[in-house]
Amino acid sequence: METGVFWVYLLVMFVVTYLIRVVPFVVFHKKIENKFIRSFLAYIPYTVLGAMTFPAVFYATGSLYTAIAGVAAALLAAYRGKGLFAVAVCASLAAFLAGLVIQFL
Repeated sequence: METGVFWVYLLVMFVVTYLIRVVPFVVFHKKIENKFIRSFLAYIPYTVLGAMTFPAVFYATGSLYTAIAGVAAALLAAYRGKGLFAVAVCASLAAFLAGLVIQFL
């Protein structure tokens, strides 16, 4: 890649990233009072993290079946109110056991 093209790409990336962070401060001068908008903004980070993470769990183990077993165990543990560590352990253990079962079939 040419050096000039690299600097153009870097500048565009900088401007886009900077605008995403600065525009809310410039546009919204006072506190947002609308409950719907406040709750919407409160859930954005979790939504984005989930959208980035969830598809990746199906490719993490190398087998779709073990990944499905892990996701099912994680959803069940989370539904039962377990903490993050317990959910991760349940998912890992389920994926591992599913891999052992598949290996012996």
